[in-house]
Amino acid sequence: MANETTHTEVPAGGHAESFPPFDKQTFPSQLLWLTVAFVALYVLMARIALPRIQSILADRRQHISGNLAEASRLKGESESAIASYEAALADARGSAQALVNGSRERQNAEAEARRKDHDTELNSRIAEAERKIAQTKAAAMVSVRGIATEAASAIIERLSGSAPVNRDAVAAAVSESLKR
Repeated sequence: MANETTHTEVPAGGHAESFPPFDKQTFPSQLLWLTVAFVALYVLMARIALPRIQSILADRRQHISGNLAEASRLKGESESAIASYEAALADARGSAQALVNGSRERQNAEAEARRKDHDTELNSRIAEAERKIAQTKAAAMVSVRGIATEAASAIIERLSGSAPVNRDAVAAAVSESLKR
């Protein structure tokens, strides 16, 4: 004969069985599998994943400390290079200043020598001009004396209306007048 299966009817909108995680009969097996999965996950993490992560972190720390040491070394080298550059720059400035001062002193000395040469030349020209002036003045004075004597004689003759005057007396009077 045929096996009879029991069939229960579920009212409309209802469920025949409860939700398995909330079923009280499956709690012990769920707790067992939870414990097995947790232990397996813990062993997997402790034996495989965490050592890899630790080695990666250690490598990273070592790489960073190596980079910091290299950066510190390069900083020291750059600071020493900057110091040597600044020293060379200061030496170059000092030598340039010395060259400028030497050139300035040499040019001042040359200018002073040229000025002295010009002063000497000008003084000699002035002395020559004064000598010529003195000669011209002496020559003019000789001429002035003669002209003054002749003019005084002519004035006296005209004013007095008389005959020619004694020229020696007039010359003596002119000389006396010029001496004052």
